[in-house]
Amino acid sequence: MHSDKDWKETNMKKWRNIWAALAVVWMAVIFAFSAKTAGESSKDSLLVGKMIGEIFVSDFESWTKERQDTFAEAIEYPVRKAAHGTEYAILGFLLFQTIRSGTKTTLGKTGIYAWGIGTCYAAGDEFHQLFVPGRGAMITDVLIDSGGVLAGVAVAALTWRLWNRKKKEKTWK
Repeated sequence: MHSDKDWKETNMKKWRNIWAALAVVWMAVIFAFSAKTAGESSKDSLLVGKMIGEIFVSDFESWTKERQDTFAEAIEYPVRKAAHGTEYAILGFLLFQTIRSGTKTTLGKTGIYAWGIGTCYAAGDEFHQLFVPGRGAMITDVLIDSGGVLAGVAVAALTWRLWNRKKKEKTWK
């Protein structure tokens, strides 16, 4: 028979493997986005810009195609930067969960490790873009990505803390 401790360790390892697999898959998604040429990436951003217009501008559909395109072009830059921050926030969350699952490291150390790994991945991804037609490496993107990782780590740490507080409250009742 397995002890309660053995069961918990096996369960934690299982969750660590799940989180790690999700993080690796997400890294592949980021890599795929970065492998798109400048034209393909711009087309995606403009499509998102038009979707934003459809959602937030009440009469967007009645605008001329030229006006819709102008709107999408005007918000392309912020859309791109928000995408950078968001995709890396998700990565930060997944890295935090991977590192924290099955370890006894503090939330702070876990956060630092996750942030460091995510930031290194962001820098490597920018380097990768040097080899994609029409793309380049930008320090500002690494900074935005790093900030996104930090935001994801903060959400994960807060979630972890709240989850454990709830668990303790149930134990005491």
